[in-house]
Amino acid sequence: QLDDIIESQQFDRDILNDIFEVALEMEKIEKNSSRRKILRGYLMATLFYEPSTRTRLSFESAMKRLGGEVLTTENAREFSSAAKGETLEDTIRTVEGYSDIIVLRHFESGAARRAASTASIPIINAGDGPGQHPTQIIGLLQASYLDEQLVLHQ
Repeated sequence: QLDDIIESQQFDRDILNDIFEVALEMEKIEKNSSRRKILRGYLMATLFYEPSTRTRLSFESAMKRLGGEVLTTENAREFSSAAKGETLEDTIRTVEGYSDIIVLRHFESGAARRAASTASIPIINAGDGPGQHPTQIIGLLQASYLDEQLVLHQ
């Protein structure tokens, strides 16, 4: 079981295959309007200290398409209490009180790990500076997996 998604090294082949199977199931659910509310009642916070339109919108659209809600903070580095000196840990403690999961993009390598150590809710690393961006890697691997599945079923 994965509580947090922090780095690509935490995934072995079996976990990745499970993720890809769940992703395929989520696509089916998203297309079936009667089951589209699987995440109703859940709230995801996107806390972005760096700009990234594609990453932020992909998380937000997935959450909304499955019935969840989103709290979003763009440019948290400039337009949040971080600009007044609040630590990442303090921000995480505050935001976790409002949401069920936090998607974090930060300019410092290792920030997602620090956030996960602080939070009592799941943290997804959407990029931490020059460090990790595991969801991007998973997306690339999923495309390869889907190509492989297509070849196997021809």
